[in-house]
Amino acid sequence: MRLDRTLANSGLGTRSSVRSLIASGGVAVNGVIAKDPGMQVKETDKITLNGSEIGIKDNLYFLFDKPDSVLTAMEDPRLPCVGNFIPDELKGKKLAPVGRLDYHTTGLLIITNDGELSHRLQSPKYHIAKRYRVTFTGPGWTDKEIKEVASGVTLTDMDKPVKTAPAELSAIEDNTAEITLYEGKTHEVRRIFAHFGKEVTALRRISLANIVIGKSADDTGSIRELSDGEVAGLKSAVRL
Repeated sequence: MRLDRTLANSGLGTRSSVRSLIASGGVAVNGVIAKDPGMQVKETDKITLNGSEIGIKDNLYFLFDKPDSVLTAMEDPRLPCVGNFIPDELKGKKLAPVGRLDYHTTGLLIITNDGELSHRLQSPKYHIAKRYRVTFTGPGWTDKEIKEVASGVTLTDMDKPVKTAPAELSAIEDNTAEITLYEGKTHEVRRIFAHFGKEVTALRRISLANIVIGKSADDTGSIRELSDGEVAGLKSAVRL
């Protein structure tokens, strides 16, 4: 990978700003001062900035707390979208959301340029747990209904009946519940609730695999880099 791209991916600034660092003579590769921002470097190379070693990062991993009324897309000419919240220095790094949240669903969204991890997290093969906090109107959940959700619900609201995979549902309050899914059917949470005569009024994803986000929507719009441990946990969940 190019040296300037490697430094930018490692969080040292934009491509142009890291070129200035290289031009100043502060960057060394394997003990030799680097002059060419386009020189190729490998993960095994030792890169230092003013004598301090820099870890090489090729793939980037972020946790985004998606607000309501935001489209899960990096670009859209009409509507607010996830791409609007990406800092300028991260644009152009081929970042993309892992899966999608509905326009009116808030909460946890992984954003990365690691295509293999993204593919596996979305694949039903790996049964990745996704937990949602749900506010709804209608009758409270009964033990019988919760058991039915746990064994899989046959939805008949579309052209063909379809049975959902077993899910875990727990009633929190009269109008609040949490549900954990292991698949990703279209509008699945809303459809399951509607099947039992309950209308979802607010939906927030609060966990995916080992990644957890706050149950409150107070921090929507925030984005942070995942820790090495969090990334390792995601990769372990999909056997990478």
